[in-house]
Amino acid sequence: MSVQGWLLFILIVQVIHGLGTWKLYIKAGRKAWEAFVPIYNAIVLMKIINRPTWWTLLLFIPIINLFMFPIIWIETLRTFGKKTTLDMLLGVATLGLYILYVNYTQELTYHSDRDLKAPTKAMDTLGSLAFAIIVATFVHTYFIQPYVIPTSSLEKSLLIGDFLFVSKFNYGARTPMTPIAAPMVHDSIPLVGTLSYSKKPQLPYFRFPKLEKIKNNDIVVFNWPRDTLDNMYHPSNRRIDKPIDKKTNYVKRCVGIAGDSLEIKDGFVYINGKQLILPERAKPQYSYNVAVDRSKLNIEYIISELNITDGIGLITEDTLYFSALTFESAERLKNFPGILNIKRNIKKDAEDGTFPDFKDGTPSPNRNWNGDNFGPIYIPEAGKTVALTKETLPLYKIIITEYEGNTLEVNGDQIKINGQVTNQYTFKQDYYWMMGDNRHNSLDARYFGYTPEDHIVGKPVFIWMSWNSNGKGLNKIRWERLFTTVSGDGQPKSYFKYFLVLLALYFVGEYFWKKKKKEKELNK
Repeated sequence: MSVQGWLLFILIVQVIHGLGTWKLYIKAGRKAWEAFVPIYNAIVLMKIINRPTWWTLLLFIPIINLFMFPIIWIETLRTFGKKTTLDMLLGVATLGLYILYVNYTQELTYHSDRDLKAPTKAMDTLGSLAFAIIVATFVHTYFIQPYVIPTSSLEKSLLIGDFLFVSKFNYGARTPMTPIAAPMVHDSIPLVGTLSYSKKPQLPYFRFPKLEKIKNNDIVVFNWPRDTLDNMYHPSNRRIDKPIDKKTNYVKRCVGIAGDSLEIKDGFVYINGKQLILPERAKPQYSYNVAVDRSKLNIEYIISELNITDGIGLITEDTLYFSALTFESAERLKNFPGILNIKRNIKKDAEDGTFPDFKDGTPSPNRNWNGDNFGPIYIPEAGKTVALTKETLPLYKIIITEYEGNTLEVNGDQIKINGQVTNQYTFKQDYYWMMGDNRHNSLDARYFGYTPEDHIVGKPVFIWMSWNSNGKGLNKIRWERLFTTVSGDGQPKSYFKYFLVLLALYFVGEYFWKKKKKEKELNK
């Protein structure tokens, strides 16, 4: 929905509110016109129902307002003597229109000094639960979101089973674009598997000011731009076009930022002509073919010494395949008995599915690209203009049509955007190039292309738990990874012991505080 569409929708809602409550405003000693003025009418209503003025703000925060509206409807009805369970059920079930009904059909009395406590224990519990969900949803949406690593694409930096806290405010919190959605779940409801949202209406994209810009090598959580899975928990072959903020969350390393020229040569990333130097914590991995002497080989010993959990296969009787080895592990492997030769796998020929491609899935002309040899390409920057030809158009086609909402027609050498013949295009937003460190085991930008700015979710900042499903007993927990930071210089350092010390001090302090308080009461 466009900004104009939303303004019209808000205006209609305000008119309905005014028509449905103006008599109530008069009963409360206010003016009828106050029920029709946007925002001001909500401030006045908070005074009428004896609730804090700051509640008004919650009515305009997407998703949060889904919980606030029923609370306000119930509070309004109770303020004017409609306190029965049926009244409250009708108020919620009719989306507040029951208030309009009683406004015109019943003689109501304004109770300005009513008891603000819930009439029953059940209502008190529901009220407490509603506000707990509101606070949790607010924090989840605008500040910190929990996230779990599902794949090995960033292996060594982030492991499968790492539980992260993702900061929303580092790159600027994005307001929800899908306002009608279940709180604190993503595109589908766990266990049930049904969609957790309504595709309509859609709010315009808005992002709060950012604390920092995305830099080369930052690890970023984002919505997978090419996601068409119907849901996260029970994916099927059914295609679904998701709202941006309900596309599957991915986490990758941003190797290229807006304005960069990027190229991949023999598996190494080059930015603006210079090889990208990864931070110390990053451990890029590649697949290797390893020639062996089986009579001298002790594969179990190698697996143990190199801490390899999977990804080893037999190609021939004398050749092993390792799917993900760091350079350090590959060098160590050379020294084991039975290892004859190690060769890093590098793709040379065109690879199916490599970005960009035509509609039918065939590679673009004059490009022999693959996951190890790719580009060069330009990563679009907002406000910058590129020339469009039949050769360059495949690189920007998805941006022009899907990400930036234009119509595109191609007739021979003629290109039309929004019905106008053109040979250039100016980008509306920044784009990024996201890749996994596990180079041969990552579905990343080499296959789905650019990530738009409006798909950015946040920055992983903290690992609070790490679960190794292959471990046994207490070893299922990777203790050395608990309470470690995701970014930073040097190797990760666990702050878990400091947390335990602070926790112990808290409980000791609480014990002595309660003891001292009890002694004071006895001495009175």
